[in-house]
Amino acid sequence: MFRAGVIATLQPYFHIVGQAADVEGSIAMIADIRPDVVLLDVHVPGGEGGGGAEILAKSQPLSPASAFLALSVSDSPQDVGSVIRAGARGYVTKTITGDDLISSIKQVHEGYAVFSPKLAGFVLSAFQGAPMDGAGGARGRDEELDLLSGREQEVMRLIARGYTYKEVAAELFISIKTVETHMSNVLRKLQLSNRTELTRWAADRRIV
Repeated sequence: MFRAGVIATLQPYFHIVGQAADVEGSIAMIADIRPDVVLLDVHVPGGEGGGGAEILAKSQPLSPASAFLALSVSDSPQDVGSVIRAGARGYVTKTITGDDLISSIKQVHEGYAVFSPKLAGFVLSAFQGAPMDGAGGARGRDEELDLLSGREQEVMRLIARGYTYKEVAAELFISIKTVETHMSNVLRKLQLSNRTELTRWAADRRIV
């Protein structure tokens, strides 16, 4: 549904040459069509679990002229850093307006780097090779975060920022029941009791 909405927004301005729902399909499509600009999410199922960064790493040798722009609900340092290091020329969040997304695609195609303003610090850290977790690279914290699936991390970050279940459902294009299920899994895996503890957990790790 989200891809359909993006395509509907972009079609009057660009020639949409293809789309894919997983890592393998994305890589095959990019290799075959070699698009000018690839718009991709960070969390994409399939492959070896690397999502958008894996697509980038494996697609660039097959289509070196393509420019990659990440469009994701996530604004975490880890996700931003992973796709920048993999070669993305830009990173914008899904709160972007249609006009700004169109402008961002044009700028990336022209060779400019485009990032949402609030991501500037993360981007600078990524290019400088600094730790992206804001906590000196504490290994235990990474292991806790790795317990969560990509979708669970998206739900966790939105809930920790104060979103209601209804708002999370609308943002991620999933049902409220699915949000509740993900939230229950997050609390269980992190051994937390409620969203207040979750907010504190996420804030301590500077991932919201």
